[in-house]
Amino acid sequence: MPQASGDIIVTGDADATYPFDRIHKYIQLLIDNNLDFITTDRFSELKHASMSVKHYFGNLILATTLRILYLINIRDSQSGMWIFKKDALKKIQPLEKFNNGMPFSEEIKIEMFSNKNIKSKEIPSALYAREGDVKLESFSDGWKNLKYLFKKRIN
Repeated sequence: MPQASGDIIVTGDADATYPFDRIHKYIQLLIDNNLDFITTDRFSELKHASMSVKHYFGNLILATTLRILYLINIRDSQSGMWIFKKDALKKIQPLEKFNNGMPFSEEIKIEMFSNKNIKSKEIPSALYAREGDVKLESFSDGWKNLKYLFKKRIN
């Protein structure tokens, strides 16, 4: 993300599951509330066929584990849609130290919500049905994320 030239960065998967048509509202919320980081809660507005029961259950386990281990009150630890001020990256560990796999999503939330110098918030959002093939390896990716939460907590 060092190559990003703007003051505000928006992330999201390129599979048409996130509501990019709402970005202007989310950016305005970031500015109006003087926030540094916003993550979205896809469970607030799940659209038909947007998430399988297996993925829903896995997300529930991961989010619950994150809440218990890190005392961070978010519902959706796996959401990939974030809106944040680029300057917030200066207040957390360097991106090169982050996990470069699936746990990145939960790790950035842990860093942003745990840092007392960063004002973070989770907001209601939506999740639409995916366009294209699913690349997620449900069990192995979920297990990797779960192990990572415990490993990071111990370290």
